[in-house]
Order: sequence, then structure tokens, then C-alpha cells
Amino acid sequence: MAPADAGKTGKAVRFQPRPWPIAITVFVLAVLVALGTWQMYRLQWKTELIDWRDAQLAAPPAPLPATIANDPEVFDTYRFRRVSVTGEFAHDKEIYLAGYLYKQVGFQVITPVIRDGGQAVFVDRGWVPASRRGPSSRADGQDSGAVTVVGIARGPGEQGWFVPDNDAEKNYWFWRDIPAMAAAAGVDAVPLIVQLEKTQNPGGLPIPSGEPITLRNDHLQYAITWYSLAVAVMVIFFLSQRRRVG
Repeated sequence: MAPADAGKTGKAVRFQPRPWPIAITVFVLAVLVALGTWQMYRLQWKTELIDWRDAQLAAPPAPLPATIANDPEVFDTYRFRRVSVTGEFAHDKEIYLAGYLYKQVGFQVITPVIRDGGQAVFVDRGWVPASRRGPSSRADGQDSGAVTVVGIARGPGEQGWFVPDNDAEKNYWFWRDIPAMAAAAGVDAVPLIVQLEKTQNPGGLPIPSGEPITLRNDHLQYAITWYSLAVAVMVIFFLSQRRRVG
């Protein structure tokens, strides 16, 4: 009768890594671990940002002061906080910021509120479809006289890589360049835009945006992915560098 291990080589398996696989594996591991660690730092930053913003939104509405310095440390006191503004809308100085709602192209109508003895305040009154951009097509929504509005203060924006340039002459805007908007409207404005809360405007337009966009926090999942890939690379390296000897 043939032995049970007949046909087997009988050679021992040993871990004998070669130089090039070692170098490549160390490099890949360093990159993956660095990416995972970076995501952990991003997780801490995003968590703190969300907590700060939630605290700002939970605070009671505060009236904006007459003037606000164009200094991030100053206007961060009000950014993402509910604020109140009293004055009169200057509807003839509306700014139109490109925006989408219900997958439809339109504009955010940003109107300066003129205040007695203080800087004007740009108020994002909400979205209108492109066909209702002209104020005469939504006359019912043009409040007149003194008003007090409550909304969420937003800071200036930044132009992304694929964001077109603003066209002040045609009043087409693609990002919140508050100084340029103020110059185009001919007003001295605070370095903030107040996003009107989700209340019904007369005539239904503009449609207020309501709460600001929820901040996503997927950095923990990303970190786990990078670290998992690092473990997988180590397993593949170990299995691929085994050799039969003897």
C-alpha cells in the first residue's frame, strides 16, 4: 500500500523575502498608513467643526452690530449663527447667484438690507427659477418698508477650480465674493450673507433655502479603508514571499 504522503515533495516552506518586494511593500505601506493617519486628523477637525457649527446654530438669534470688521476672527463670532437684521430691502440692487433647486437651474436672490447708521447686510432671500429672475415677474415677493429678518449668517465663499468667474456687469454670480457684490450694488456691506430661514415669502418666491447644508463626516470610514488596505498588502507580501526549501 502506498504511503499517505506519496506524491508530496516533502519540502519545507520558509519565509524568504526578496529585496525588491520588500522595498515596494514598505513604500506602499508607508503611503497607505500615511493616508489613514491623515484621515484620522481630518476626522478630528471635521468633528470639531460640526460641534462648533451646531453650537452656533443652537444659540439664540443675535442682532448684527452696525459694523463688522473684515476680519475672520471677528465675523466668525456670527458665522453659522442665527442673526436678526432690521432695515429696508433695496430690491433695485438685487444680486443673482447661480443655484439649483429640484434639479432646475435658477438663481439665489441676494438683496441688501439698508440699515440706518450701519453697514448694509446682504440677505439671501432664496431661490427663483431662471424664468422668474426679473423682479417684475415676482412683484408680490418684494417687501417694502422696514422689515426685520432672521437668518443664518454665512461667510464669504471661495472660487473653486471649476467655478466660473463672476460677471458683475451682467449680474451673474457663481460664488460669494462679498466685496465685489458690495461694489456692484454700490453699498458698504458687512462681510457676511444672511441666509433667510425657511419661511414663506409673499407670492411664494423667492423660496428660502432654510437650514445650511449638512456637513458630511466620512473620514473614519476612509481611515478604516486605508488601514485595511495596508493589512491586505502585508498579508499578500507574506504569502507571496514564501519559498519551498530542502
